Amino acid sequence: MKKFIALAAFALAAAGAQAKDIVDTAVAAGNFKTLATALQAAGLVDTLKGPGPFTVFAPTDAAFAKIPKADLDALLKDKAKLTAVLTYHVVPGKVMAKDVKAGKVKTVQGSELTVSTSGGVMVDNAKVTATDIAADNGVIHVIDTVVIPK
Repeated sequence: MKKFIALAAFALAAAGAQAKDIVDTAVAAGNFKTLATALQAAGLVDTLKGPGPFTVFAPTDAAFAKIPKADLDALLKDKAKLTAVLTYHVVPGKVMAKDVKAGKVKTVQGSELTVSTSGGVMVDNAKVTATDIAADNGVIHVIDTVVIPK
């Protein structure tokens, strides 16, 4: 898998100015290796390379590192649960930071995320640490914690 990610990053660097989808944008950023691995394991890469648009609340490698290793390994092996967790991080449409409002927002998974905007933007219990990373099929907002559907 690491070879695949390295090759993908190399291919992206060679592509230069070509527009990047959400997956390629995340891989190129370098701090979403676990997310890329999880998307691959869940079979969601092609979906997030699709036309979208999507808004993805992307947990960093450090966010995934907060999950005990045994729990993360088990999650990566349970495709149904992994798919539910990953699609809980995706909202249909392209929502830029300036358009974020507090309240409930329906995810691709089907449940609702709770967005709060007092003292910074939070998505459930995750803090948004970077916003508006544009991709040609949506936008990525970086979060510091993996959010789990109830």
